[in-house]
Amino acid sequence: MDTPALGGPLARHPRVVDALVVGPLLLLGVLPATLAAVGPEVDGPGVPAGLVLVVTLLQVVPLWWRRTRPEVAAAVVVLAHLAQLPLTDGPLPSNVAAPFAAYAVAAWSGSRPARLAVLVVCVLSGGLGVADWWDPELSAVPQVINAIFFSAVASLCWAWGDLTRRRRELLERLHEQNLALRRDRDQRVRIAAQDERTRIAREMHDVVAHSLAVVVVQADGGAYAATGSTQWDREQAARTLETIAATAREALAETRRLVGVLRADELDGYAPTESVADLPTLVHRVRSSGLPVELVSDDLDGVSRDVGLAALRIVQEALTNVIKHAGPGATASVRVRRDDGLCVTVEDDGRGAAATDDGQGYGVVGMRERASALGGHLAAGPRAGGGYLVTAHLPEDPGPTREDHL
Repeated sequence: MDTPALGGPLARHPRVVDALVVGPLLLLGVLPATLAAVGPEVDGPGVPAGLVLVVTLLQVVPLWWRRTRPEVAAAVVVLAHLAQLPLTDGPLPSNVAAPFAAYAVAAWSGSRPARLAVLVVCVLSGGLGVADWWDPELSAVPQVINAIFFSAVASLCWAWGDLTRRRRELLERLHEQNLALRRDRDQRVRIAAQDERTRIAREMHDVVAHSLAVVVVQADGGAYAATGSTQWDREQAARTLETIAATAREALAETRRLVGVLRADELDGYAPTESVADLPTLVHRVRSSGLPVELVSDDLDGVSRDVGLAALRIVQEALTNVIKHAGPGATASVRVRRDDGLCVTVEDDGRGAAATDDGQGYGVVGMRERASALGGHLAAGPRAGGGYLVTAHLPEDPGPTREDHL
């Protein structure tokens, strides 16, 4: 019988194992019956040796299909053994096929009633055989022991096959669970990567939108000065062009870095290089574009990277909206204070509710997403006395983010 103990190449070539089982059994059972066929009778008068040969073949040959058709093979083997009872008064070498058939049904049959039926046959087989082969001249004790022994061997082979089937089913279930866990892991990796790309896209929007807004304002101012002024101010034009060039270079460098991260296979190592410490630099860049901005900030040392970056991007987007919508002559103020979290306030005295909006921007939506992602909240809208107000509260301990679990 082929078992997991065989392992190695035999386990990968089951038909070789079948040949190693059926071949020796054919030699063991068919050869004596063939030699006996040269005589006129076997086991007494009226029993042709050819008939015994047929019974022997029916007991052994079905084992070739014991894997693919275990119930049919076992049924043929059992019927052949029952046909042996009226033909012979003793065992045949081919009777060794019975334990193999019992093992095959227990190991490969998917029908529980078929397996139980074969177990019942195994228990009864020893008694039926010894009853047919009963020798009155021998004591009853050794013959009863023989019956118990034959039934025990067949039952143990059945139990061995049942244990093999249970082990195989357990391994299959574990394999399926491993595949499911692997699919779940891959799915989580894909979701995490998609979330990371979404976060990078938000970063790109903030960087590009702010930089382009500064460039547009400077370019419009330079064009107006060139066409509307009575005297060309060479120094002012140079400052305008320098601001445009510096802003464009910064945006281009940041865009290239973000696109490079998007093209990389691994996103886990991505971390924005800016932080809340760059807030004065941001305000200075906006001032250089021509928008007067006042910055009032508490000491921001110790603010976490995620919270600091969110605060920086909210201020950047709010000032970008001031540049785009507040109108000429507007001023803005930025206040960042620590009070049970990080409180960010950006307000201006521009057009406010009268400002035009094409409805195609995602600035306010992006700011709200940043705040809510950290467990905070953001409000944005026109002020009652004119201008626009953006307020955000970000908890300084937002808890573990998705990136921390990767």
